[in-house]
Amino acid sequence: MDKVKVGIIGVGYLGTQHARILSYLEEAELIGVADIDFKKAMVIGNRHGVKYYDNYEKMLDEIDAGIVATPTSEHFAISMKLLKKGKSVLVEKPITETVEQAEKLVAAADKNGRILQIGHLERFNPAVEALEDLISEPKFIEVQRLGSFSARSLDIDVVLDLMIHDLDIIMALIKDEVKVIRSSGIHVLSDKIDIANARLEFASGCIATLTASRVHQGKVRKLRIFEPTSYYSIDYIDQEVKVFPLNGRQTDIKTLKIKKEEPLKKELQNFFRCIIDGKKRKVTGEEGLRALKLAYSVLSEAEA
Repeated sequence: MDKVKVGIIGVGYLGTQHARILSYLEEAELIGVADIDFKKAMVIGNRHGVKYYDNYEKMLDEIDAGIVATPTSEHFAISMKLLKKGKSVLVEKPITETVEQAEKLVAAADKNGRILQIGHLERFNPAVEALEDLISEPKFIEVQRLGSFSARSLDIDVVLDLMIHDLDIIMALIKDEVKVIRSSGIHVLSDKIDIANARLEFASGCIATLTASRVHQGKVRKLRIFEPTSYYSIDYIDQEVKVFPLNGRQTDIKTLKIKKEEPLKKELQNFFRCIIDGKKRKVTGEEGLRALKLAYSVLSEAEA
């Protein structure tokens, strides 16, 4: 297979971004787009010169893979249909509404021998990737993911909307068991939790604190990881990593050289290379399930 024939299901904000990148990627051919809002599908389809549908099932015979960028409540049914039809799936985060649904999706992908990848976009951020080979003995982690109010993700709590990105990243970097979870959350502008704070204690003794808000003025995406001799400060937005020595010598502060790239493009390329030549995949279905389980544990504690 030289190119993956792909269809996009859901052309809201994220689906539109997928279509934009797919219009020029060498690894894939955009075959069509589908949305229950037929006008949206028509606009995006015409923009990229591809077919458009009000029902994604109409394009199943023409595609090798599907990108599911619908509201979370639709992730399970659509992804399951695609997998059973022998299509590989890239589904936006969170993987599904419930842990049980996620477990069924993972099993279906395995049974049908297809790729199931979850759209935890920040795992492809060059700044995050730069940390993968640097972290050796984390002691304390601090995360802030703050953003202004948006109506497009109000079907889920802020933990599943925003914090789950950082839960996934921490689990990928630390590779350790979470022993204790303490969390709290409040409703502000919706009937779901809009601001949440969590404290995770790992078996190794490492502690992580995370704050997520979707009612903040401006946008903040920062991660700090402290080790015995230095700490790393990561700015997701600027794709910047600074290394601060804990000996207090300002002259030893370093800014890592990072090639800035669009994470969504890297995510899509990884997905298609997995299908074409078996390249190792990032953010497997199992990892998406793990992040969802942890997110629900945080929510459960916050609502207790």
